[in-house]
Amino acid sequence: MDTQVADTLLGSLIDGRYRIRGRVARGGMATVYTATDERLERTVAVKIIHPSQAPDTRTGMAGFVARFTDEAKTIARLTHPNVVAVYDQGTHGGMPYLVMEYVRGRTLRDVLAERRRLNPDEALAIAEQMLAAIAAAHRAGLVHRDVKPENVLVAEAPTGGVANLVDSVVKVADFGLARAVEASAEDDSNQLMATVAYVAPELVTDGHADPRTDVYSAGIVLFEMLTGRVPYDGDRPVDVAWQHVDRDVPAPSVLVPGLPRALDDLVGRATRRDPGARPTDAGAMLAEVQVAKDGLGDPNTHTAVLRRVTDDSAMAQPTMMVAAVQPAQRPTWARLPEAGGQRVGRRRAAPEEGADLWSRLAALRAQVMGERRGRLALAAAVVVLGLLAAGGGWWVGVGRYTVAPQLVSLSKADAEAQATRGGFTLDYAEPRYDEKVPKDGVLAQDPGSASRIAKGGTITLTLSLGPERFPVPDVVGKEFELAEADLTAAELVVAKGAARYDDNLPAGVVVDTNPKAGAEVRPGDKVTVILSKGRAPISVPNLVGKNVNEARTTLAQLGLVLVEPPTGKDSDRPKDEVLGQSPADGAGVEKGAQVRLEVSNGPPLVVVPRVIDLPCPQAKQTLESQGLPVVVQFNPNGVTRFQIPNENTPVPPGTQITIGCL
Repeated sequence: MDTQVADTLLGSLIDGRYRIRGRVARGGMATVYTATDERLERTVAVKIIHPSQAPDTRTGMAGFVARFTDEAKTIARLTHPNVVAVYDQGTHGGMPYLVMEYVRGRTLRDVLAERRRLNPDEALAIAEQMLAAIAAAHRAGLVHRDVKPENVLVAEAPTGGVANLVDSVVKVADFGLARAVEASAEDDSNQLMATVAYVAPELVTDGHADPRTDVYSAGIVLFEMLTGRVPYDGDRPVDVAWQHVDRDVPAPSVLVPGLPRALDDLVGRATRRDPGARPTDAGAMLAEVQVAKDGLGDPNTHTAVLRRVTDDSAMAQPTMMVAAVQPAQRPTWARLPEAGGQRVGRRRAAPEEGADLWSRLAALRAQVMGERRGRLALAAAVVVLGLLAAGGGWWVGVGRYTVAPQLVSLSKADAEAQATRGGFTLDYAEPRYDEKVPKDGVLAQDPGSASRIAKGGTITLTLSLGPERFPVPDVVGKEFELAEADLTAAELVVAKGAARYDDNLPAGVVVDTNPKAGAEVRPGDKVTVILSKGRAPISVPNLVGKNVNEARTTLAQLGLVLVEPPTGKDSDRPKDEVLGQSPADGAGVEKGAQVRLEVSNGPPLVVVPRVIDLPCPQAKQTLESQGLPVVVQFNPNGVTRFQIPNENTPVPPGTQITIGCL
């Protein structure tokens, strides 16, 4: 039965930036996840070290994290098109992690599981790119230490094909990771971190690694690509590891008849047991791979060889003698049980020696008990020993303990001050959000208040990050499914509101949210999504310049409603002429929608000036200067005796004024 264990990291946010989306693979040292970098909005790979790889002690853990950080900085400076780039590093839950380039493709292990073995031209093409990456690391003074198919990623070929791997892009991952983890265990476990199927002999015998160690592992990977298997296997990893020390790697043509001799020589050179007989580094082996690739011969011959190797379905069995390995030659961690060995018990003293010892003890007892002083000394010694035992037991069981203080709900500063007064050391667990306790307030402590704790012991505090608040994601312009996914990923509850028409966004696309994008919310809050119904069926006509009555008639014919009364505005335009409208002309609305108009109140009124008693020509000139036309009655050269309208009467510009002159 296949049992699947839930992964608590899925969906979590690391360092406030990397949202874990899915698990890609789990290896011996770490687990790889896909994640979204929410700051740069790109997909990345996050590799988190397993807790089993970390030291048990706090001081050892600090050193492990420091070594891992230094190794990550070194890897991040390594830039090469065939190296998986490292973008960031940090710790999550106390365990170090790396943020790396996400390569869309498969591992070489997956390719071999599907294809069994590769054609020589494909194997050499992959080896060429793999060695180019390792050579860049060697030039930077970095040794990989764990070259294997699981750490070689084969991206999709630019041509889009999957059958031929010659055009594929190869990237190598985990530079220095084995070293960073192994360094944490060097002082106490002497653990071999490299994968035993590809481990170099010198790593097994004395733990030494240099560029030639990577050359050996790359040779084993090339052997596996050509033959479909690794050269050695065994019931236990230690047995496989020591076969690399005791035996020469067989020629690939032994297992796959018909392979070119150049490939046998290439694998043989790379996998010599003596490091001095191998190429000096990956760059030197890369040159040999390129020579072998170019020297596979005439194209017709090469095609025939490829066809013969590909069509050969039966794999020949290697004929190799297994050399016996002497247990005494192996390090203590790798020794096998000795056959026929006898269990060694505690050595018993000879009867004569035992008898003599007992006689001497009996004589001493008789001497002590035979004198009063001796008996008193023995009694005093017994009393002293009893007191010491009682005092020691009291100290171990009671005396060295005290009561943990109450630190919950204090601020961080107050908790530290109180712990210092009590002589305690503080440690901090991963903080968490809380709706009631303010930021840097103490949420929990371990051990709890009033619990027994050793004097000067350590109390672990969990601090509050305060109420969790974050802005509503901007989903306007996205289809509902994508908007819902973004809001759900932000731990918000999604609801649909009433859809509305929109002139710019098609139907089914988000036009607004409530609360608005950027508003502060907390996890679990509801966000109402308002979708577009598309453009409304009626276009608002252009009413500007028309008389309000004409505009009213036009709107009624379209089924639109004029908001009464229209808004008046002083203007030099004729009275009741439409000056503006809302919605604007061309806007989409539905039947029954309201339209607001702004109409002219006409030009401002002119106050008629007094011209009575003025000479008729002067009166006429005064009125006409105000834009008022004049009609003169009786004597044009007389004196003005009356005017219609009267003086100080407000009239529209252009109103005719009649004056009478006598």
